[in-house]
Amino acid sequence: MAIWSTTIDLEKLNSRSKGSMGGFLDIEMVEIGNDFMVGRMPVDERTKQPFGVLHGGASVVLAESIGSVASICVVDITKFRCFGLEINSNHLRPVTSGFVYAKVTPLHLGKTTHVWDIKITNEEGKLVNVSRLTMAIVPF
Repeated sequence: MAIWSTTIDLEKLNSRSKGSMGGFLDIEMVEIGNDFMVGRMPVDERTKQPFGVLHGGASVVLAESIGSVASICVVDITKFRCFGLEINSNHLRPVTSGFVYAKVTPLHLGKTTHVWDIKITNEEGKLVNVSRLTMAIVPF
């Protein structure tokens, strides 16, 4: 059974990131399943640290971006806003080029908080980063 509150149009979802950090870093959602989303981000001059490898902060931006999008797609956005409350991130392997892929799955979908598991892999499918994101679900 799908966890999403509505049918998701990837093109429309990706167009929302224009003019934001996700848009600047070319983060895009590429796959949606019943209980997961996959996004990707290029490893290039915008996302590398001075030593030529993926910046840990860029991995955190990818994790929080995809987790935030997932929360927005779970709630009724006419009644709720979703804000990042806490993120924990472990950087496991360097990446120097190509794309990294983030897969987000829910650990908890409550009325006031969502907790997401985010695994970031390189193009070979090797684990690069593991993050956990807690989102506050706030009525307005």
